[in-house]
Amino acid sequence: MLVSGGTDAIRLDLVAAEAGVSKGGLLHHFRSKQTLIQGVLDRLVERFEAELPPSGSPPGAFTRAWLDATIPDTDVPAGAHADLVAVALLAGPSGGPETLESLRRCYQVWQDRLAGDGLDPATAHLVRLAVDGWWPARLLDLAPPRDDLHRQVRARLAEMIGQEG
Repeated sequence: MLVSGGTDAIRLDLVAAEAGVSKGGLLHHFRSKQTLIQGVLDRLVERFEAELPPSGSPPGAFTRAWLDATIPDTDVPAGAHADLVAVALLAGPSGGPETLESLRRCYQVWQDRLAGDGLDPATAHLVRLAVDGWWPARLLDLAPPRDDLHRQVRARLAEMIGQEG
């Protein structure tokens, strides 16, 4: 709902109906729209974190996992698994200052891990920024690379990490 209609589409009665629960049942878990959006962000961050390697992994492993978890090898329709991260990016600012701050804390941890991943820190940062720009381009259909160009751009990012695309 957040992706298709923006934050205005997130109304607790509509969310409850979409989830097949009563509004009261939804309110039992989420007191407000902001706590619901925070919950969405928390769940998406957990799912994203599960795809990232643990500390102490070989050099470049975290940066490669960042790329793999977010940009599929081939161009796939919008709404695919990798787009869940874009939803988290949208949820951050739309959930209010506390939710945005929560997302900022996650990003600082991730950036620190990228910077300490054993690659040139500028390369790791550049890969993150390229990936972060890719999500909204795909999600909002802002002229994302398609088909062969998608594969070429992704392969170039993988080469920057020092691994084959």
